[in-house]
Amino acid sequence: MRVLVAGSSGLIGGALRTRLTDAGHEVRRLVRRRPGRPDEHGWDPPSGRIDAGTFDGVDAVVNLCGAPLASGRWSAARKQLLADSRIEPTEVLAEAIAEHGVPTLVNASGINYYGDTGGTEVDESAPVGAGFLARLCDRWEAATEQARRGGARVVLLRTAPVLTAEGGLLGPLLPLFRFGLGGRLGDGRQYLPWISLPDEVSVIRFVLENAGVTGPVNLTAPTPVTNAEFTRALGRALGRPAPWRVPGVALKAALGEAADEMLLTGPRAVPGVLSAAGFEFRHPDLDGALAEVVRAR
Repeated sequence: MRVLVAGSSGLIGGALRTRLTDAGHEVRRLVRRRPGRPDEHGWDPPSGRIDAGTFDGVDAVVNLCGAPLASGRWSAARKQLLADSRIEPTEVLAEAIAEHGVPTLVNASGINYYGDTGGTEVDESAPVGAGFLARLCDRWEAATEQARRGGARVVLLRTAPVLTAEGGLLGPLLPLFRFGLGGRLGDGRQYLPWISLPDEVSVIRFVLENAGVTGPVNLTAPTPVTNAEFTRALGRALGRPAPWRVPGVALKAALGEAADEMLLTGPRAVPGVLSAAGFEFRHPDLDGALAEVVRAR
């Protein structure tokens, strides 16, 4: 399979390129700079430009574009950047996919599509939730519509925070916990869906290779945990106490709306589509996933 990847230089994109290449697939990369290698093709989403020949022989496009969400307070300008960096590239790719008849688009989205579900478990059949992130994910997914209308199979990756030693969710947490400064956020009862990096890229390969998978797919381990449970598990993995608590009011004062939606609330999401399709997680439980991350450090 020839796979074209947008956002290939990020944490997930780099790991995905390796996984697909090792599996025998040919990977091409969309880059916003001048292409410097035979597998690179230039594009400029704001202008809608994509180099000629980019889609020749391409069987699938994987779009992982999007500015990081965890970047301090969400000013109006930051919110606009978060939207533009996701929706604009997706619209450009969806139109090109329809024009060139590419069979498959695998497009990033987020588990925050569901908003805060409290203790209610949700799978892909649940409706969109409330809040900025839920609305953003909804618009992001809608931007793929042109590809679907053009006949492409569209898979929407509603990804949970990814666990890896290289960054992601654990990047800022590991140093704090190693020094015994870890603790739960707010009351700790909010749910924190998660997925390991190996499972993240394995799922993307799985949906690329399985034509029967279409529509939204929750990329989250089958065992969602609360923030308090996550805190205790990370402390166990590092052999460090995690006795502290960061008051919700302090987080809101520092981060505003971002604290509310990313740290103090969350969906209790499960991977309904993957379970039905027979996907087997390498890390179905949190302790096993964190143990591997700690060993990698």
